[in-house]
Amino acid sequence: MSTIAKVAARAGVSPTTVSHVINHSDRVSKPLRERVEAAIKDLGYKPNPQAQSLRTGRTNIVAMLIPDIRNPFYPELVKAAQSELEVAGLDMLIFNTDVPGGQSQDHGREYLRQIGNKRVDGLIVGDFALHGMHDALMRVETPTVFIGNLPNHAVDCVRIDDFGGGYQMGAYLAGKGHRRIAHVTGPSFFAEAMSRADGFEQGLADHGATPDPGLRFEGSYLAPSGKAAAEWLLAGHGGDLPSAVFFGNYLMAAGALAEFYDRGIRIPDDFKVAVFGDQPQLEYVRPRLTRVGNAPAELARRATRMLLERINGTYEGEPRSEVVSCVLREFETA
Repeated sequence: MSTIAKVAARAGVSPTTVSHVINHSDRVSKPLRERVEAAIKDLGYKPNPQAQSLRTGRTNIVAMLIPDIRNPFYPELVKAAQSELEVAGLDMLIFNTDVPGGQSQDHGREYLRQIGNKRVDGLIVGDFALHGMHDALMRVETPTVFIGNLPNHAVDCVRIDDFGGGYQMGAYLAGKGHRRIAHVTGPSFFAEAMSRADGFEQGLADHGATPDPGLRFEGSYLAPSGKAAAEWLLAGHGGDLPSAVFFGNYLMAAGALAEFYDRGIRIPDDFKVAVFGDQPQLEYVRPRLTRVGNAPAELARRATRMLLERINGTYEGEPRSEVVSCVLREFETA
């Protein structure tokens, strides 16, 4: 088993120098540091994380709260954040608040308590993981970044431009000549969903297409509500279908597309379809969906970099808020 003493002997330095290279590399000259690093590699030495934690006061662990591990959006957040943290030498601990039995707010509070007890170095919160309890972040002492819209500005946050993305799609469809457009929104109790919907309808109105309340369906952001929206559309408007349908997220669009296919509806021949979101999974859907949004990975990368600045002390100012612009990508369906 390799030890600091063996590394020191191999490199011809003191154990203290080896410790400085591992924990405070800036205190050691480059030639000396390279000798120690070569000895560490040759001997396969692995520092003891518990001992490092005692010396540095850090755990080298970042916790991440997500609301629904089954939703493809959140694994993409986790994957990108984990990659960024790994480069910085940190590990990740994941908490999923949507567990069997519901009561996600209770789980969120309990997880925040556990995170405080585990003394993690930082925390990333994926939007709806703390839905309805944003004020709890005011009491979190750990460096934290929130992904999503955070009204109280308690911590740093990064969010996508929901209104702007919705507006882009409304303007795009109206510019294509569509005038009767069905709109499947997310749930009305999510501010992000309503911002997305408001932007879309404003984009329509500003470009000559009047939004029709009779063609608006409130979904849940989950695939079954997309199926229900398709059933509603075909039952209520089958004799006079709109020329296009816009879905507020990918899961609802997926549920609706399956129902349309089962009912013999041809997309885009019978009507056009567009969606808010740009998850990698969309690359495997045919026909390829016209969409507006940005990759979840981009949100995660920005959030992780903001968090590392807090952890490393390179930024200590007031909470920041970054907005990620949306990109509209035109494909076969609209």
